[in-house]
Amino acid sequence: MKNVLFICSQNKLRSPTAEQVFADWPGIETSSAGTNNDADNPLSAEEIEWANIVFVMEKAHRSKVQARYRRALNGKRLICLDIPDDYVFMDPALIELLKAKVPPHL
Repeated sequence: MKNVLFICSQNKLRSPTAEQVFADWPGIETSSAGTNNDADNPLSAEEIEWANIVFVMEKAHRSKVQARYRRALNGKRLICLDIPDDYVFMDPALIELLKAKVPPHL
């Protein structure tokens, strides 16, 4: 079982969408979090330690995660999907982007 963590800023739109889209995929467990302190589910070192693969939506998220959680990231795959904050929760266009960009890394 692979533990897959999706990260955006607020954990309201992109990362929860990704968590739901891949929740039923065989062989993976999903979770999501946000880099901002006021995120719905703020990112913690424990979540990064839980994950085998960490996906971030933007380069800014990657920078924040690397700066704050360097030790927890040791040996983890950190992948930037380059998906801008232009979508609503479960937006069909966002789902298509996620389905195109995530599976090659799983």
